[in-house]
Parts: sequence; structure tokens; C-alpha cells
Amino acid sequence: MAVICLWLTSCRSEQEVFDPETEGVTYPVFNAIRGFYLLNEGNMGSNKSTLDFFCYETGTFHRNIFAYANPHVPMELGDVGNDLQIHGSRLYAVINVSNKIEVMCKFTTRRIGQIDIPNVRYIRFHEGYAFATSYAGPVSLDPTLAQIGFVAKIDTATLEVVARAYVGFQPDELYILNGKIYVANSGGYMFPNYENTLSVICLQKFEELYRIEVAVNLHRVRADQNGILWVTSRGDYFDAPSRLYWVCPQTHDIGQLDIAVSNFWLSGDSLFIIGTEFSWLTMQTEISFGIVDVNKKEVVSRNFITDGTEQQIRMPYGIAVNPITRSIYVTDARNFVTPGTLFSFDRYGRLRWQVRTGDIPAHFVFLER
Repeated sequence: MAVICLWLTSCRSEQEVFDPETEGVTYPVFNAIRGFYLLNEGNMGSNKSTLDFFCYETGTFHRNIFAYANPHVPMELGDVGNDLQIHGSRLYAVINVSNKIEVMCKFTTRRIGQIDIPNVRYIRFHEGYAFATSYAGPVSLDPTLAQIGFVAKIDTATLEVVARAYVGFQPDELYILNGKIYVANSGGYMFPNYENTLSVICLQKFEELYRIEVAVNLHRVRADQNGILWVTSRGDYFDAPSRLYWVCPQTHDIGQLDIAVSNFWLSGDSLFIIGTEFSWLTMQTEISFGIVDVNKKEVVSRNFITDGTEQQIRMPYGIAVNPITRSIYVTDARNFVTPGTLFSFDRYGRLRWQVRTGDIPAHFVFLER
């Protein structure tokens, strides 16, 4: 059996070695980062979410490792992987339609437990707690079935939900900064009456304090090294385009950059952006790439891929930047029903290698030593 670098250390006293599908793609690299996990969303309703891993120490890509590490788990990982994070010694995979968060050992991916939350979306951590957004109601585009969303507070020791803070309709990403939780309310099930606010929750009291109006159908929110929040709007797919906004948490000043954003990754003072903006008016999807200088609050590049190989990417979906080497990773969801592709670029935007992934490759997290 092939030995995978992430399984050399176990969270349990006994050790087992599994043999998932592997593919050599590059030469070994040794630094403070062992590799990265890639969560594939899978097609909704097909129970096809999977977990892949790229190991820098062996230069190999390993597909569908959760199934091999957990042969006793029925239905494997579940239906639609929506977020992936590491906290302490554990790996947390948010599985949206399966209404759960899978908790695993970050080295072995062996299952530790499960947190049940309806229509769960994204997860972040502060001290001994996890905080996860929930649409609360069922997966449905019928606005009459939509419920006010909430953020669940989870004790990471017991994996129990200990409190809820209610926010707007269909809350998506959240970010914890200076004693507050900022939540991007989308109202995604409320078309044409989308939400347009960031909810601000007091972390100590765990209740919503107020909301900041930004733009319709918010999706992502992250803070840069200056403490400025970067927030994305999907737009309304008709007249209101997808745009990127910055928000000052202290003054509530808001600025807009005219660039479509479906996903981004903060690396130092650079915000790497991919955009896949669909319009019901044209029935077309506009694809774009870019870099924003967060200090200047300016778009400084309209394409971080410099060798023309972006033409090979049919539907850019996930993005990550290695914090040490500055290598750039972009995933291609292709037609959303067949295996995707992971593209690896060097820090100058030149293609180095590519490899097949699971269906709809989306969410990255780096594994440090």
C-alpha cells in the first residue's frame, strides 16, 4: 500500500494506512506546509462530495481520501461540501445539504464526530468555539419557505450547539474581528428581494447589534491585514452586477471596486480574484481574473495568469495562494457534473501542472507541520 504523508501521524493510538487513488504531479517540496486539502462540492442531490489532498513532501495528489480513511461511515462525506477549515488538531468540513459538519483528525482524516445544523453554510473559530452560519430552513427557492438565518455557537470540546444568534435571510460567510462577528446576509432564496446587509454580532453577548447596508446578495467577507473588511456581492443576475466592496468596521465607510467576484483569496497585501458572473439578460457567463492591492484599494491587475493558459479553464471556481511559495491554485468546475481540474501556477502566473479532482472542486485549506 502507498503511504500518504498526511497519514504518517495519527490522532489515535493505532495506525492504519489506506490506499486511495493517487497521481504524481510534481517534485517533492519541503517547508513549513505539508500540503493542502481540497473539498469537492459534488453535484447537489448525488451525495458526491469528496476530499482530496496534495502532499508537497511526495509531489502527489490523492483523491477521495475520506472514503478510504472511514470505510465504516455510511454515505461517505455527504451532499454538497460548502466549506473547509482547520482548527487545532481537527479538520472541519461543512456539508450543506446533508445538514452537518464532519469533524476529522487533520492528519489522518479519520472521523471524530458530526455536528448537526440545518442548511449549514460556513464556519469560523474563536478560542474554544466554532461559529457556523445556517439558512435554517430547507433548500428551496420558494421565498415562502425561507426562514431567518442564524449563526450557531458550537463548543469544540463537546461538538454541541450551545447558542444561536439570529441574523438576516440566508447568511453566508462570516468573519470574526475585534470582538464582533460580521455575517454576509444573501437573501438568496428571496429573489427579487435579496438581503443587502452585513449583520454585526457581539461575540461576548452573542446577539446581533446592528446591520450595515452594503449591496444585494452578499456572499463572502474577510478582513485584510489592515482590519478592513472585503465583502462580495453576487448581484441580482439582471441589472445589478457582481461587485467587490470594502467596509471600515469602525466608521462604516464603504467603497466599491468595479470587478466581478465569485471567489477570492487574501495573500499579504494582495487579493486574488476569480469571477464567474452569469446574467439572465444575456444568458452568458463572463469569466475574469484579477488582483486588488488592499492598501491602495485598487484593482492592479485584470489577470494574474500571465502565460495565456487561462483559456484552458472553462469555469473557475476555487482559488488559493500558498503563503510561503506564493504558488497560485485555481480549480475548474468544468460542466458541474463531471470531475474538475486543479491548475497550479507559480507566483508569476505561469502554469506548472494540472490534475483531475472530484466533482466541483471548491474549498482549500493548507496543512502546516
